[in-house]
Amino acid sequence: MRFVLAALMWLLTTAALALALPVMWLQHNIVDADGYAALAQRAASDPALQQAVAGELTSQIGNLASADVSTAVVGALASSYTGGSSFPGQFAQANRLAHRWMFTNSVQSQLDSQGRWVVDLAPMLADSSFQQTLNSYRIQVPQTLPVPLTENVPAAVRPGQLQRVATWGPWVSAGLAGLAGLGALLTVVAARKRGKAIAALGVSLLLVGAVGWVGLEIGSSYLDGALGSVSGNPRQIAESMVQQSISSMHQWLNLGLAGGGALVVLGVVVALLGGIGHRSVREPRLTP
Repeated sequence: MRFVLAALMWLLTTAALALALPVMWLQHNIVDADGYAALAQRAASDPALQQAVAGELTSQIGNLASADVSTAVVGALASSYTGGSSFPGQFAQANRLAHRWMFTNSVQSQLDSQGRWVVDLAPMLADSSFQQTLNSYRIQVPQTLPVPLTENVPAAVRPGQLQRVATWGPWVSAGLAGLAGLGALLTVVAARKRGKAIAALGVSLLLVGAVGWVGLEIGSSYLDGALGSVSGNPRQIAESMVQQSISSMHQWLNLGLAGGGALVVLGVVVALLGGIGHRSVREPRLTP
């Protein structure tokens, strides 16, 4: 009976871990505004993203100018800016608008009506490295300069549609983590041999990590289809953000695999020590 109960708890724990790991990653890196900004800041170190943003800034400055501007000069200035130390932080700040677009209702109404996922480039053009050039061409930068990453998106992800996710995400994430932890504890308590139970929990983590890797590889093949409505510099920006997200998820999965391996080793050690202890107790004492 204890074996059946332990096996049931192990299965429930494995299922909870399979849900908890991706949900916790989503909460930490996508749903949470600070986590998403940190993800964007890491993506800003990608040279391909830097080049795409520099190209988009050059294009936007040309659109704002009332007179002809030197594309070569502006392009060189933009490339120098995106390769500088201030760019990652400002790119992260700009991406907060994209986050608000999906997870809150605080975005301006004209953006809502167009149904676009945008990144605001105005804070970047407000950088001091641009001011002299912009002033020389008498270019006034508006308070917001949204650049769409998508033109047409499904109705399910229209502005503000994921507001409930932002509200309930932390609770769901914590609940699944707690459920997985409780299941692991009950698995060990219910098992007759604690070492094997610990090793089995390690196998659970190894399974979740391996399935996660396979799932990411399969999902990556659909990237072109998901970004089908995006082209040019915005597409490269979006691709870099997606690749950074995949890299971050890989890191989480690797931690899960490492934790699983450690639990397997710990379980084997506990089982060996338990076996030695049982043998020593069962050995008959010799009396003179």
